[in-house]
Formats: sequence, C-alpha cells, structure tokens
Amino acid sequence: MYHDEEIMEKAFKSGEGVSWGDHHSCLFCGTEKFFRPSYSTNLVQNLLPSLECVVEKLKRGAKVADVGCGHGASTMIMAEAFPNSTFIGYDFHKGSVDHAAEAAKKTGLKNISFQVGSAKDFPGEDYDLVAFFDCLHDMGDPVGACKHVVQALKADGSCLMVEPFANDSLAENLNPVGRAFYSFSTVLCVPSSLSQDVGLALGAQAGEKRLRDVAIQGGFKRFRRATETT
Repeated sequence: MYHDEEIMEKAFKSGEGVSWGDHHSCLFCGTEKFFRPSYSTNLVQNLLPSLECVVEKLKRGAKVADVGCGHGASTMIMAEAFPNSTFIGYDFHKGSVDHAAEAAKKTGLKNISFQVGSAKDFPGEDYDLVAFFDCLHDMGDPVGACKHVVQALKADGSCLMVEPFANDSLAENLNPVGRAFYSFSTVLCVPSSLSQDVGLALGAQAGEKRLRDVAIQGGFKRFRRATETT
C-alpha cells in the first residue's frame, strides 16, 4: 500500500475511491501471500465441512463459482481437493484472472478455469456452491451481488461468505487484529467499494449484523454463521 500514497491522497480529497486494478501490482501478490496460508489450513479442513451437505456434493461432483477469486489461491485449493467437481474462478480484474489461469495451468488441474466477470453478472447457472473469499465487503453493490447469486444457485445450493472476523461495534473491534483490518480497509477495501456503482463501503470490519442484512436484502432466506476463527 505504501506504493499508492499519492493516489490515496487524491482519493481522500475527492472521495471517489480507488479501483482494485489501479493499485500497485505488488498489492495483488501481497494479497495472495496474506490469505493463502489461511486457506491452505482452513478451507478444506474447516470452512467447507461447516456447510450442510456441501462436502458430500463436492466429493460426488459439483459446480462451483469462486467469485472475486483474485490470483485463484482458494479456487485451486478446492479444485485439488475435489477432483470430481468443476471450479470456475471469476474476478473483475483481468490481470488477476490472467495470473490465476497461468498458475492453474502449471498445477495440471483439469477441473478448473478462470474468467473475467463481476459479482453481479458472472455467467452460468445451477451452481451447487458460490463462494466469496474475503471480497464481498470490497464490492460496490454487495446486495446486488447476492441477488445475482440467488438466481445462479440451484434450489438446494449454498453460498459461502468468508469475511474477516469482526464484532458489530467499533469498540469491540479495537484490538490488534481489528486495528490492522481497519487500516487495510481504509486504504484498500473502502476505496475499492467507493469506486464502484453503489459504493456501499462495508469495509473489512463490517460485522455479522451488516453482512446478514446484505444477504437478506439480496434475497437469501437463511443466513447463519457456520464457523469462526479463534
């Protein structure tokens, strides 16, 4: 983020935000390196098993969309663990999609692909699972994204929203981890959202209540915290 001091100064003055793709390229690699260890140790082991019937579907063969996939770390981890399922990673940043596609090619995985697409218009239907890994809060219109997911899922499909842990009040989040995420959010997540259509600007410490409101407004009939970090 230090590379972007000049553009962030302009954004703070204008309030127009900064699109993800307008940041220094080091951000994209840095984000992957920041989140990959957590996905490697928790995604298949804890997150997916916390969802009802999802692992069983993935073992048999399911259709999965990983929305806001970035460099595709989460997509590739799932594709390797469940070879009978098909995984498509979508991101609105073409540079990240190209990087993910090249990385997947090197792994030799045959059940994975990457395409440019936003959360509100990614193609396809009858998905068994749609996942958002640490990205829903960055989006300009997360409610619109949820509306699209509701339409894209099978009747018995599931949506997994992985978000940085946060309580619902600022006071409860003033701890070392919360302070770090508020910092990231100030210079990355909120500006990214503000640069897009609605610009809801949830930020990386939105809390469960706001995320629940977004999901319900988007058309989901059921929302539950399936698991949480310690």
